[in-house]
Amino acid sequence: MELASDPKVEEVFKSYPKAVKQQMLYLRVLVLKTASEIDGLEKLEETIKWGEPSYVTKYGSTLRIDWKEKTPEQYAMYFKCTSKLVPTFKTIFKNKFNFEKNRAILFKLNEEIPETELKQCIAMALTYHKIKQLALLGA
Repeated sequence: MELASDPKVEEVFKSYPKAVKQQMLYLRVLVLKTASEIDGLEKLEETIKWGEPSYVTKYGSTLRIDWKEKTPEQYAMYFKCTSKLVPTFKTIFKNKFNFEKNRAILFKLNEEIPETELKQCIAMALTYHKIKQLALLGA
């Protein structure tokens, strides 16, 4: 898999406070690792959208990650709110994650992330346009 990374992404990661930087880098690693494990995914674009590190594929829905000063004890992974992604995640993983409406999975700074389940969510987002017609996105 080819990774095309905008240099501005590194600047955003450097700007995070020390207390959250490790968690944000962990989400980035999970996205990159998951993308590399998807058959047929040739290119992942790492860019900035709305000031947030964002991940885009040819057949995927944009996935963003960020931490916000106004909610310093949490960080999040954002999905297109008009997609079926978060509603599907709520059905499949209702007891595994905390959600913000139909747009995000929220994490507390000190919580352990269910990695296997989150990687499934990431994979669904990165392949969304290939699976959106499937029941529960093929899960």
